[in-house]
Amino acid sequence: MTHILIVEDESRITDFLAKGLRASGFTITPASNGEEASAIALDGNIDLMLLDLGLPGQGGLGLLQELRGQGFQAPVIILTARSGIDDKVAGFELGADDYLTKPFRFEELLVRIRARLRTSSSPSTSDAQAAMLTAGDIVLDLRTRRVSVSGKPIDLSAREFTLLETFMRHPEQVLSRQHLLDLVWGYDYEPGSNVVDVYVGYLRKKLGSNRIETVRGMGYRFVP
Repeated sequence: MTHILIVEDESRITDFLAKGLRASGFTITPASNGEEASAIALDGNIDLMLLDLGLPGQGGLGLLQELRGQGFQAPVIILTARSGIDDKVAGFELGADDYLTKPFRFEELLVRIRARLRTSSSPSTSDAQAAMLTAGDIVLDLRTRRVSVSGKPIDLSAREFTLLETFMRHPEQVLSRQHLLDLVWGYDYEPGSNVVDVYVGYLRKKLGSNRIETVRGMGYRFVP
């Protein structure tokens, strides 16, 4: 059964989430602070984490940075009252997979959880080989979030890493911009958003322009 960690210091919200998620077939473990959440998350049995930013002490962003730095690969959905763009950018850059502001409808959260679980393929921390993705001379280590090209390390942001991982899992396939938004960002952007094009541009600068082809009117194709 899928195991979800709820990191939230308000018991009323935790109880609401736990009740709805258990009714939907998930196993739930709550944590009210960063120290407790870190110990549970790094135990290796968590499939997805719901994370509040306004935690006592360390705070949600600090916890997220710590966990990603220690190889925690499960999807993380931030649930917070903070709707500012700076918090959203910080959350995604530190490794969040989705960002939902309070108040929210449980049905929407459930859809996002299931979408994240479908696209997640986090390997077992005990299986180093399964934690590696290779395409041509590009190697991704899914546990350490490190990338190398021809043996040379490449510095990627969390979003760039996830986008490259998505391309490498679908080599030679044409992926539309909307499909990439669904797989990588996991939430709806305003119509006409060019965020996919911007991040593809970032990857081309760091990896080489010939690795990601533009298929006019359709999207992008990754060529190993």
